[in-house]
Amino acid sequence: MSAPPIPPAVSPASSQPRERAKIRVRTLRTDRWWLAPLLTVLGLVAWVAYATVRAFMQKWYWVDDYHYLTPFYSPCVSNGCVPESAHFGRVLPDVWFIPFAAFSLPFLLLFRLTCYYYRKAYYRSFWLSPPACAVSEPHTKYTGETRFPLLGQNAHRYAFYAAFLISLINTWDAIQSFHSPGGFGFGLGNLILVGNVVALWAYTLSCHSCRHIVGGKLKHFSKHPVRYRAWTFVSKLNGHHMGLAWTTLATLAVTDFYVMAVSAGWFSDLRFVG
Repeated sequence: MSAPPIPPAVSPASSQPRERAKIRVRTLRTDRWWLAPLLTVLGLVAWVAYATVRAFMQKWYWVDDYHYLTPFYSPCVSNGCVPESAHFGRVLPDVWFIPFAAFSLPFLLLFRLTCYYYRKAYYRSFWLSPPACAVSEPHTKYTGETRFPLLGQNAHRYAFYAAFLISLINTWDAIQSFHSPGGFGFGLGNLILVGNVVALWAYTLSCHSCRHIVGGKLKHFSKHPVRYRAWTFVSKLNGHHMGLAWTTLATLAVTDFYVMAVSAGWFSDLRFVG
């Protein structure tokens, strides 16, 4: 016997189905709900402006004395790259509109744009969809991520593989920086490069796609103890994905600025050994 249908909620006074409250104002919140999206806009715009200028500057990216290579130019694959900085060869023409790291920057941009956290960040801050909880958005129709260009968000799982490979390249760059022409040594630049690599690995491995790759499609964790431990570790990182997303923007900018400053001769590297 099927259960009887549940009657709609009715108003005691009119015995008619209840309607949603019609609120004319955009929100009833009295706190500064607009501050978070505003700061997000300012932070992302400032970082993108800096990164764009540096990617097309095509100078002050390599410190030959200590083999420091900024991550904005890694891997350096243009014919305009200093030969010592091109660890994987020089194959691209040397023209101003092609970044020296053209093989990596598009994939890193795709990885960040399709990242689950960054989607939330720019959906709320740039598109106001919605700008905050309990605040109405200006859009009258919602189609989710089923249409172009948002349909491309599904490429995130594939961009992860490229980001993983690029993190390996950044790790190699950091290792190479300990072996300068004068032999083994390290300075403040080495610590900055290594710190940036550690932060990049934490952000990359905390990705939701990585979490699915490590522990997805398993019905019994007890039968896969190694994958379960890896999934547990990635899950803990995943809880800090938002913080790591912003942290890596900061470490990338600091690392690039430090290499640029030393390369330009604004100040010398602080050496500890060698």
